[in-house]
Amino acid sequence: MSVPFAISLIFWGAVFLILYAYTGYPLLLYGLSLFRTRSVRKADITPSVSFIIAAHNEQARIRQKLQNTLSLEYPRDRLQIIVASDCSTDDTERIVQDFHVHEVQLVRSPERRGKEAAQQRAIEVARGDIIVFTDVGTLLDPRAVSEIVGNFADPTVGCVSSEDRIVDADGRVTGENAYVRYEMFLRSLESRVNSLVGLSGSFFAARREVCHPWRSDLQSDFNTLLNSIRQGLRGVSDPQSIGYYKNIAAESREFERKVRTVVRGIAVFMNSLPLLNPLRHGLFAWQLFSHKLCRWLVPWCLLGAIICNLLLLRESLGYGFLFLLQCLFYAAGLVGIVRSTPPSALAVKIPFYFLSVNAAIAVAWIRYLHGERFVVWQPSHR
Repeated sequence: MSVPFAISLIFWGAVFLILYAYTGYPLLLYGLSLFRTRSVRKADITPSVSFIIAAHNEQARIRQKLQNTLSLEYPRDRLQIIVASDCSTDDTERIVQDFHVHEVQLVRSPERRGKEAAQQRAIEVARGDIIVFTDVGTLLDPRAVSEIVGNFADPTVGCVSSEDRIVDADGRVTGENAYVRYEMFLRSLESRVNSLVGLSGSFFAARREVCHPWRSDLQSDFNTLLNSIRQGLRGVSDPQSIGYYKNIAAESREFERKVRTVVRGIAVFMNSLPLLNPLRHGLFAWQLFSHKLCRWLVPWCLLGAIICNLLLLRESLGYGFLFLLQCLFYAAGLVGIVRSTPPSALAVKIPFYFLSVNAAIAVAWIRYLHGERFVVWQPSHR
């Protein structure tokens, strides 16, 4: 095998994986959805619910979150509200205690051990058959809990994810970025064909039994979904269950949030490698491989593709044209990166979000391999 041929194999292999991760997998899901549909038998039910709000030093937002929670249209005798404070050192816990008259329960961690550890302490006192998890920065419609628990009328459903909506400083829904729209579209396809591969950590629900065993060292939303699969259940996305949150204005903070999320996701994935066995987990094994692992390998494929393309420039004009296309794509993305605000032009917006997401994934791999796990979380103030 000649050296140019070997390099061309690496180049086209990298290109294939990039295209498969972002377009091939959704297209295959769409094709499957034409022949295989697992609809959710949703119904108007009112099981007992434990509503857990994880918080750390949220004095500026916790009052609004609790007022929003108390406005939920769900039978009060069936709704237990718990605030899980991860050893807050500001006035968060005092403000929560002001809501004791409304039967809001405070569970406090004596030392800061992270979001999942705080959630675990809340689960220990939770009485509900369904456990709903939410963040302080996420506000809900009055019927949000009623909508999300209605999915558990279907006995095959182990957990349910909300859909995300971005709001501006005045609370008005704004246009979602291309990445959020893409993710929501992919979730709808996964729900239709088989199961989700991930949940919205800001607002999701699970059967009580799916929350055991609970890992305080692993990302709760992703691990809860995988717990459902291990128990022979599935995860679904509900378009009527909406979580509203403000976008992070500073791109540097948003980038760091993406890095933390991916590092935590990789840790869960590495702890769940047996789920990649298609003989035991069937279609979900393929979904997990395609949605998570292939996506997380894209940054290295991008690097390999441009290096190999550079080495192949002398082989044909076609490789020169492909190299030019790559350079133009990266240049468009860099225009968005050097701006002080996210770009609005579509020709810049798509490369900008694509490159920023994959740069975050690359940094996440490096940090993961260096032993970082981000067990103790820093809430994203938006």
